[in-house]
Amino acid sequence: MLSFNPTQRIYLAVEPVDMRKQFNGLWALAKEKLAEDPFSGALFVFTNKDKDRVKILCWDGTGVWVAAKRLEEGRFTWPAMNGLAKIDMEPAALTMLLCGIDLKDGRKKAWYER
Repeated sequence: MLSFNPTQRIYLAVEPVDMRKQFNGLWALAKEKLAEDPFSGALFVFTNKDKDRVKILCWDGTGVWVAAKRLEEGRFTWPAMNGLAKIDMEPAALTMLLCGIDLKDGRKKAWYER
C-alpha cells in the first residue's frame, strides 16, 4: 500500500494512455499533454482505455520511478472531465481511487461492478 504526503502534488491524466509507455513515454505525456514539469516531484497518474491499469510517474530528486497496478477484476472509477487534460487531485482522493472507492458518490464499488 502506498501512502502519500498531504502536501504532495498529484495530477491525474483524464484521457487514457497506452500502458506500454514506460519512463520516457510517460515523462513526455506529463510534460507535453499535462503541461507540468516532471522534475517538480509531483505524482502523475495515468490509466488505460479499459481503466483496469494505473501507472504513477514521479521524480524523487535522484531519478524517476514508475509504479503500476493491474486489477484482476473490475475497473477504476476514473473522473470524466470534458475539455480538461488533467485534474489536480488531493492525496486522500488518490488513495480512495486506488482502493476502489467511487469518488462521485463516496461509496466503495463491488469488485464485480463495471
